[in-house]
Amino acid sequence: MLSTSDFRKGLKLEIDGQPYIIVDFQHEKTARRRANVWTKLKNLKTGSVLEKTFSGGETFKEPNFAERKMQYLYYDSEGYHFMDSATFEQSSLTEEQIGDNKWYLKESLEYKILYFEDRPINIDIPSSVVLKVIEAEPGIKGDSVSNLMKNAKVETGLKVKVPLFIKEGESIKIDTRTGEYIERA
Repeated sequence: MLSTSDFRKGLKLEIDGQPYIIVDFQHEKTARRRANVWTKLKNLKTGSVLEKTFSGGETFKEPNFAERKMQYLYYDSEGYHFMDSATFEQSSLTEEQIGDNKWYLKESLEYKILYFEDRPINIDIPSSVVLKVIEAEPGIKGDSVSNLMKNAKVETGLKVKVPLFIKEGESIKIDTRTGEYIERA
């Protein structure tokens, strides 16, 4: 059983039979009242965000989650398809379940797929990925005095601001939480 004292960002819990992940939380205690915990929860099935306040010491059931490493195969009209490399079992996630993570999916790479009650519901993307630049605006000579950025497009279709020295064909590391350039790979 989980308690409000166990709350932290990224904790997964089950409320009313639905799987949630804690996006943000804050403990509140007033002089005369019990401690309360304000939370911002994201439903892992629907993606909806819910703000809820819990009393201190409330307990919750741990959800029946399973994480499996699966290889990304392809995308089609039915969704994003993954395969378990050990059992060759295939699963797919819808576009709503993948969300903005679609910009960081690269064929043949392995990702962690989160299962709830034996159904895939979400994907866990690493904090950074290396992608190849396929289009980049030319850097203008003389513009290197300050920290200027230019637009570039990577192999997944994501548009990123990169430094002027990045050229087409180079690989760059991108932060998947913010979608920003980190470094040349």
